[in-house]
Amino acid sequence: MNKRNKVLSILAVVILSLSLAGCWALPIGNIAEYLGQWGANKEASPTAPSLPSVEKPGPAAPTATLPAQSGTQPVSGNEMSLPELYAQANPSVVNISVVVRVESDSLGMYGLPNLFGQKQPYLYQEGQGSGFVYDDQGHIITNYHVVENATDVTVIFADDTMQKAEVVGTDPDADLAVIKVDNLPADAKPLPIAADNSLRVGDAVVAIGNPYGLAGTMTSGIVSALGRMLSAPRSTAGANYSIPDVVQTDAAINPGNSGGPLLNLRGEVVGVNAAIESTDGSSSGVGFAIPARLLRRVVPALIDKGSYEHPWLGISTTNLTPAYNEVLGLAEGQRGVLVISVTEGSPAAKAGLRGSDRSTTIDGKEVPVGGDVIVGIDQITVNKFDDLITYLSYETEVGDTVTLSVLRDGKTVSLPVTLAARPK
Repeated sequence: MNKRNKVLSILAVVILSLSLAGCWALPIGNIAEYLGQWGANKEASPTAPSLPSVEKPGPAAPTATLPAQSGTQPVSGNEMSLPELYAQANPSVVNISVVVRVESDSLGMYGLPNLFGQKQPYLYQEGQGSGFVYDDQGHIITNYHVVENATDVTVIFADDTMQKAEVVGTDPDADLAVIKVDNLPADAKPLPIAADNSLRVGDAVVAIGNPYGLAGTMTSGIVSALGRMLSAPRSTAGANYSIPDVVQTDAAINPGNSGGPLLNLRGEVVGVNAAIESTDGSSSGVGFAIPARLLRRVVPALIDKGSYEHPWLGISTTNLTPAYNEVLGLAEGQRGVLVISVTEGSPAAKAGLRGSDRSTTIDGKEVPVGGDVIVGIDQITVNKFDDLITYLSYETEVGDTVTLSVLRDGKTVSLPVTLAARPK
């Protein structure tokens, strides 16, 4: 047995042991270097409504082998049959294989010794996701969590050709990323992006991607709900941000579908598949896609500048309930968003917005009360946190001044607030 085969044998043992341990990502460590690299705040709302136990489909379980137009204009036309839709769209959907270097200390029991008995300084993990062609320049859209911390990204097209890709821009707060290849296959055309607000609950949709690494898989279903909230992949200084207006679908979405398109029957992208609600990591008929509406705002900035600045107030909130209203002395049916805390130096702080100044017990829990209650932004009524973050995300930009209507000491007060960018 030559030296390379010995190393491969060691690697096979590692794969088997980690599979039995239930580890989703394969540590390759310095073995990979020896073999050579393959392929050449919530605007922080602590109790705002959210989706429990959301699991991102993310990269699929690892395998032993690593494998002219902007695209922003919707097309008009008749709905296609599923076979017609697949034939048209699948060549534009790609498999994305990534290698992520991970500090060995973060891997705990899986930190492997090298040949001299010393702990390796780092290991490699590999994974897979999906993406789709955005324009004729080779830009491809995927999820941020697919390429997060990737040191090596390879795109595999439907015709099995492979190309190395560079990460052009990322936005953790929208869970979107753009990567780029030098050349596109002739049949890998940009997928058109659907018009804003074109979806209805009950509309038929299909997802195309690479669940569990099974390339070119299409599943179908309907739009189950609109306007969902989804936690973003990152948090900053304890603030958990949310992605608003997310599309819910019962089209089967599994690990490896992340970053792939959710399409209507006209072949337009209505969302980027991003997460599932599941107790065991597999599809349970509840999947979530980043809406085309957010795609239109974020992707051009990622291509142009490498990042996107989200408007930011700098508050944590909770929705009013009848129990809160009773404690605060408000009408039983009062709707709005109670300000729990205000971040020091934030736009909200500069505008004089007030957070809670005391606590009380509601339903056996100690909760903060006493802050301003936001009931409107500009001319829009705010009944719940979703209304506030959706307006900020889709109707404003950094530097805009908005007017908040707040209930304070029994009166309605108007507060102008100049929005800043979310802290990085």
